[in-house]
Amino acid sequence: MDIVRSWQDTPPALRGAVLAIGNFDGVHRGHQAVLNEAKRIATAEGRRAGAVVFEPHPREFFTPDQPFFRLTPLPVKLELIEALGLHQTFVITFDKSLSLLSADAFATDVVGGSFGASHVVVGYDFTYGKGRTGSVEQLATLGKTLGFGVDVVAPVTLEGGVTFSSSTIRDHLRLGEVREAAEQLGYWWRARGRVRKGAGRGKGLGFPTLNFKLAPGQDVRHGIYAMRVHHRGKRHHAAGYVGPRPTFGADDPVLEAFLLDFSGDLYDQEVEVEFIDFLRADHAFDSAEALAAQMAQDCEQARTVLRAVDANDPMRRFTLGEALADRALDCG
Repeated sequence: MDIVRSWQDTPPALRGAVLAIGNFDGVHRGHQAVLNEAKRIATAEGRRAGAVVFEPHPREFFTPDQPFFRLTPLPVKLELIEALGLHQTFVITFDKSLSLLSADAFATDVVGGSFGASHVVVGYDFTYGKGRTGSVEQLATLGKTLGFGVDVVAPVTLEGGVTFSSSTIRDHLRLGEVREAAEQLGYWWRARGRVRKGAGRGKGLGFPTLNFKLAPGQDVRHGIYAMRVHHRGKRHHAAGYVGPRPTFGADDPVLEAFLLDFSGDLYDQEVEVEFIDFLRADHAFDSAEALAAQMAQDCEQARTVLRAVDANDPMRRFTLGEALADRALDCG
């Protein structure tokens, strides 16, 4: 997939594409409907399909002192968009100058001008331009003048009428409802990080763990999880923990994962962790021995859950869930 990180100088070969525009944090099933519609139109018209995303997320720009729960940092977001089969993505820097660009100027100078879009696809709640004053109706009217069509994708819902929403997914993860979050995403939510040296307490208890900190704002519920850890094309079962380790005195929250049936050292390696199921809440134990006994039970519970998911992974019902599952060799 071609990635362009400026809107001022679009390569001629990338002009004229059918573009899906949005923040697409999470690339959830509602976002996928928008991206897939752009791909469908592009295929029918013999054009390239692309996406337009903004970095940083506008909320991070306007409130930089308030940590924002990014479901998909940019590298992950781009990988997911590519997995959906799009040909190109424009990554627009969201800065002061862009925030002050009027809705008319954004449509005229960026979408119709630099990108030379042949068609634009957006979600039903899409707004744009200074103060988010631009509406989908306004974009469609401008498109007629500027020479691009506009399609608006209606809300996509779960059974029961619940609309797919990034904010709802964040709420699910804050409550430890990782399966509910996955149903909206269409894949298991994942966090990525570089393994750092820990305090060595897990090793001392007989459960050596890999450790890294979640990104600022990723305030998932503290507790024990069944996880799958990806490293260099291989997927490992794990019992994981997120929290401040209260048994040893409160500290900054950390993600720890004990890889089941694995021996080796992943220090300073980048790994990706899938959150498969929430097993229990965080808890302070009276002794290290009591904690170790509970950890043994947690590992067996995680093993049971992960074997069941491997045998019949519900996320394989979805395009991204299947694509992500197939990219790794399962090591158990």
